[in-house]
Amino acid sequence: MTGDSAARIAQAAERLVGVPFRLHGRDPASGLDCVGVVGAALSAARGPVELPIGYALRNTSSGDYRAWAARAGLIPASGPVEPGDILLVRPGPAQLHLLVAVCGDRFVHAHVGLRRVVATPGAPQWPVAGCWCLPPHLPLCPAAKGER
Repeated sequence: MTGDSAARIAQAAERLVGVPFRLHGRDPASGLDCVGVVGAALSAARGPVELPIGYALRNTSSGDYRAWAARAGLIPASGPVEPGDILLVRPGPAQLHLLVAVCGDRFVHAHVGLRRVVATPGAPQWPVAGCWCLPPHLPLCPAAKGER
């Protein structure tokens, strides 16, 4: 994904580094999980986004995430990972996790073990199960542009 919306997603994700981890967390003031990180970053670029609910820390079906991505207006990304891309990875056999690409070798995500949102350098250390971006033609909402 290229353009201003991708930069806004990446910048918003970077600003979340250090926020506490909280399962099903949606508010940076009280804590975020990986879905909350993605939601906050996407919301900064395009306004409120419907997020998945009722999921467990451990799960095996990526179908729910694929359906959510489509409802959120994301499209499958192709080619190399770019800033603002949303990745779905498999840290373990019964676990899925979302990351936000902030540059070619840096990803922001909620780290349950460290109990906070972190930026991880290097390529994702887990198998990638999906990668999405905003369509290039998707207009930014007035609030995301800084307009009122």
